[in-house]
Amino acid sequence: MKPARTKTPRKPPVKKGSQTSLKDPVGVYCRVRPLSLPEQECCIEVISNTTVQLHPPEGYRLNRNGDYKETQYSFKQVFGTHTTQKELFDVVANPLVDDLIHGKNGLLFTYGVTGSGKTHTMTGSPGEGGLLPRCLDMLFNSIGSFQAKRYVFKSNDRNSMDIQCEVDALLERQKREATPNPKTPSSKRQVDPEFADMINVQEFCKAEEVDEDSVYGVFVSYIEIYNNYIYDLLEEVPFDPIKPKWNSCSAPMRNTDFVPPQSKLLREDKNHNMYVAGCTEVEVKSTEEAFEVFWRGQKKRRIANTHLNRESSRSHSVFNIKLVQAPLDADGDNVLQEKEQITISQLSLVDLAGSERTNRTKAEGNRLREAGNINQSLMTLRTCMEVLRENQTYGTNKMVPYRDSKLTHLFKNYFDGEGKVRLIVCVNPKAEDYEESLQVMRFAEVTQEVEVARPTDKAICGLTPGRRYRNQARGGPVGDELLVSEVVLQSFPPLPSCEILDINDEQTLPRLIEALEKRHHLRQMMIDEFHKQSITFKALLQEFDNAVLNKENYIQGKLSEKQKVISGQKSEIERLEKKNKTLEYKVEILEKTTTIYEEDKRNLQQELETQNQKLQQQFSDKRRLEARLQGMVTETTMKWEKECFLFQPDQNVPPVRLRHRRSRSAGDRWVAHKPASNLQTETVMQPQVPHAITVSVANEKALAKCEKYMLTHQELASDGEIETKLIKGDVYKTRGGGQSVQFTEIETLKQESPTGSRKRRSSTIAPAQPDGTESEWTDVETRCSVAVEMRAGSQLGPGYQHHAQPKRKKP
Repeated sequence: MKPARTKTPRKPPVKKGSQTSLKDPVGVYCRVRPLSLPEQECCIEVISNTTVQLHPPEGYRLNRNGDYKETQYSFKQVFGTHTTQKELFDVVANPLVDDLIHGKNGLLFTYGVTGSGKTHTMTGSPGEGGLLPRCLDMLFNSIGSFQAKRYVFKSNDRNSMDIQCEVDALLERQKREATPNPKTPSSKRQVDPEFADMINVQEFCKAEEVDEDSVYGVFVSYIEIYNNYIYDLLEEVPFDPIKPKWNSCSAPMRNTDFVPPQSKLLREDKNHNMYVAGCTEVEVKSTEEAFEVFWRGQKKRRIANTHLNRESSRSHSVFNIKLVQAPLDADGDNVLQEKEQITISQLSLVDLAGSERTNRTKAEGNRLREAGNINQSLMTLRTCMEVLRENQTYGTNKMVPYRDSKLTHLFKNYFDGEGKVRLIVCVNPKAEDYEESLQVMRFAEVTQEVEVARPTDKAICGLTPGRRYRNQARGGPVGDELLVSEVVLQSFPPLPSCEILDINDEQTLPRLIEALEKRHHLRQMMIDEFHKQSITFKALLQEFDNAVLNKENYIQGKLSEKQKVISGQKSEIERLEKKNKTLEYKVEILEKTTTIYEEDKRNLQQELETQNQKLQQQFSDKRRLEARLQGMVTETTMKWEKECFLFQPDQNVPPVRLRHRRSRSAGDRWVAHKPASNLQTETVMQPQVPHAITVSVANEKALAKCEKYMLTHQELASDGEIETKLIKGDVYKTRGGGQSVQFTEIETLKQESPTGSRKRRSSTIAPAQPDGTESEWTDVETRCSVAVEMRAGSQLGPGYQHHAQPKRKKP
């Protein structure tokens, strides 16, 4: 295998008098799309950011000797498989949009075989918009605040624009709103959701140095070149029930009910620029409106399913963005009503149909005819590039065959120097497209050697103060003074020669005198005319001053009225602001008070819940204690009833000597409260409290002298015996000078008679008597014990304490 060979372009000879600085080569870029399947064989390799290399696939012979060669092709820049749409736009399309805003034309092609990604590069996909939506977005980001009102600019059929005054534009807006036109986009319409994400460009892009002293209008049109015929994709053709519907088999379209439009003709305007006569131009005000128009036409574009591409473009589509720019008047409020001051620039975005070989697509019938026309138009484009390169390289003057194809005829002005030309070559690196990719590379090689004349800057002459200031800064003329002086000098008759060579010359002086007299006469006439014009101008100026004065007086009166209204409104606003501040202060205080009350409420609710829980607990404890004490009482009663029933006292038992029990609190001073109704029980366990003040009725003097208080209370028990209770408490002094008693304990004294119930046999069997009878006075200590108990203080209240009192037995 021979080493790879790189094709070296021929150096063009230098022509005499040529100004290469005024020409720029066609910018050719290459974009390589990724493979559809990872296992596919690749035939294109990106060597650098400007070079790609083609590898012949396996089994492919390039010559009879069986040698294989690899060729390299250079471009202005190469974009690999990982290139984003934004990176491509910033390099290729961004300068074209910037030139469009500054009054220069531009042309952008996407070229390649079918399925190489041309439409994706131009239109994009959901979530990643292509060059077209990004161009629209940059344009409207730059001129959004400087756009003229709708219908101020009006398109005509001569590839130019007319200016309407504000009144006419307003009337037309009202007329269009009254009768909606489907050609005019509406902000209420929604973009087709299939490609709605294409216009959502996240990156904000804007042109620099936009002329703020001008207003702009944007018009778009969309056409397709199908079988070498031009069709307007935005034309609304009414449905004709007599004519048959458009058959998708004869000419594939997305809408089968659409009536086929009539083909359009190419014409030449007064500036020798080619344009499509009768093409619909829609004025748009935003990216959304422009893309809505594009998508409406995109639905009508002809596509078909081929062997190589499921949606193959069967026509060349051209989307034109026309920017109209006009200066403002001296006041800077309205558009200058001079048609000569309008500047029109255009950017054409062309999505070429893909070249294809019929033996691969298996095309038949209409598909075969379409492929032939596509290849023929692309061949004509290539021929034009080759002839242009030959004329520029060798200085020949061959006729460029622009007219052989509608595509090349439409854009001949760009190659003649009406704007920049950019070409994006899209290639598919799969091995099956090697031959087609090779032809595409050769076309790109020829195209990038073609030079296009650099467009000249178009001066925009306006009367706004900003532009006049810029002219002064640049050192240019101010006003029309220089032009007036030149006109005055040119109006005088020329002076004849004053040189006298002969003393007998009698013609020179008379001719000079005659010329001077004519100049004097003309000067006098100009002075008279000047005086007349001055008088007229002074009258007009005086009239204008009077009108201005009247207008000023009127305005001053209106201004005074408005000032009074404004003063009143300001006073009302101040009053309302003060009232508002007062109300805000009150609201703030109320909010704080509400917060405090809410906090207190929450605390009280918590405290209430706690107290309720305590009360419930105490009630439960009391119920349990009552139940337990009731059980004890019942058990004790039953026990003593049984023992008393068995117990029979002996009459011979000696009497027991009465004894008194010393109280546990004998050391304190007591008030012994014994009501007069009490009986003297003289029980064995009768308490005796020394140094006690005994009273029958409680009084303050006795309480003031003592620290303790004891109340003797008697009542009959259930068995008929007397039960004595000694209720004890502590004496406290109160703040008001009185005394209060807090009960602390209760002593219970109860006297029981052995004969009061039946005998009860002792659990211990006593020894028998000599006569055989059992003794009845056995285990007397056990049976005759008397208990002195302490009751729980909780029965009298929460201040009482619980103490246990030991039981005392009778001797």
